[in-house]
Amino acid sequence: MIRQPFHLVEFSPWPLTGSIGAFALTVGLAAWFHGFSMSCMLLGLAIILITMIQWWRDVIREATYLGHHTSIVTKGLRWGMILFIVSEICFFFAFFWAFFHSSLAPTPELGCTWPPTGISVLNPFAVPLLNTAVLLASGVTVTWAHHSLMEGSHKETTQALITTVLLGTYFTFLQGTEYWEAPFTIADSVYGATFFVATGFHGLHVLIGSSFLLVCLLRNQLHHYSVGHHFGFEAAAWYWHFVDVVWIFLYLSIYWWGS
Repeated sequence: MIRQPFHLVEFSPWPLTGSIGAFALTVGLAAWFHGFSMSCMLLGLAIILITMIQWWRDVIREATYLGHHTSIVTKGLRWGMILFIVSEICFFFAFFWAFFHSSLAPTPELGCTWPPTGISVLNPFAVPLLNTAVLLASGVTVTWAHHSLMEGSHKETTQALITTVLLGTYFTFLQGTEYWEAPFTIADSVYGATFFVATGFHGLHVLIGSSFLLVCLLRNQLHHYSVGHHFGFEAAAWYWHFVDVVWIFLYLSIYWWGS
């Protein structure tokens, strides 16, 4: 047997179950939007959640207990995460393109003005500004958690991660109340469409990032991380900083300049 530093992944059912769950969730959402039952959507969501739990469990076993994540494997994971974040940047770039395409040259159907005629916009110095402060504070706490982890301070890492997860949850709560009280809907011209799609997908990324950090908190409590081997946390921190930066651009362009 030839020894090599790479990890040859064994056959796994989770890519298949994940794709089945994503398909069921998409079909279920479309059906729900058209007045049908939520059963297909809930089934797809359940399959995705089960897949996440099982797949993350396997990766944690490979990294923590089986020793498969060598320095070369970790380097590949780093590049994989970097490329994933680049793809996410392209994803949000499309939303900003749609927003500026419509706002810089508003059509006669919009009243040749932006915001469009008849749209009552949100005050950028109310809840959106508070959400900005909350998310920036969470970027500070996740950096605090990273430095504490590198210094071997388990207690401070735990405190910082708990604070970050709570701030992310508070951000989601504030955005939910903002949506509930918004004076316009996604059907109110291109303004409503670009606003809710851009900010809504960002909110989804906050939920995903919060789940990443919650898993990191649980792993930290189980002492899975060491001073020199904690890429799972680093990847979650990178993702969270990306979410912070996207929100800054969203706030400055859609909430402040666009209002």
